Amino acid sequence: MKRFVWALSMTAVLAGCASGVKLDDVPVVDKSGTSVGAGGAGAAGSTQSAVTSVDLSAQNQSAAGPNSGRIVYFDFDSYSVRPDDQAVIDANARYLKANSARKAVVEGHTDERGGREYNLALGQKRSEAVRRSLTLLGVSDAQVEAVSFGKEKPAATGSDEASMAKNRRAEITYR
Repeated sequence: MKRFVWALSMTAVLAGCASGVKLDDVPVVDKSGTSVGAGGAGAAGSTQSAVTSVDLSAQNQSAAGPNSGRIVYFDFDSYSVRPDDQAVIDANARYLKANSARKAVVEGHTDERGGREYNLALGQKRSEAVRRSLTLLGVSDAQVEAVSFGKEKPAATGSDEASMAKNRRAEITYR
């Protein structure tokens, strides 16, 4: 009787694992980028390009943001904004309030000490501290996003204190 129940349960398990999807019947689509025929992108006779030129110099100039700086530095194992970096936050807040269509990303960074998860969490707290400071100064919450890179994008390589101090930062970038 035990063998019969065991065989029945194994049959039920195998039947439950069966799938009705036929993997061999998936259609093949050619995405190689070759011409698509008459009237398509690669058709003969279409000499005029639909691509318009972009002036990157004007875009980069407007993407720069305020000239007073975009980096806020932090002490070791801290996410408190230092009083000497408050001027940077003030200038960026004035810029964002004056340009309400602009959006900014605050990227939190750490030095190389600490584990990966710890550094990601600390970088997030640093970026959130700067974002919160900006919103307290009147910047719309929808204009600022906070992200963390942890120790993945160091500003300075090296294991001395000066290099690590440059890596403990939050950078404000504009989009």
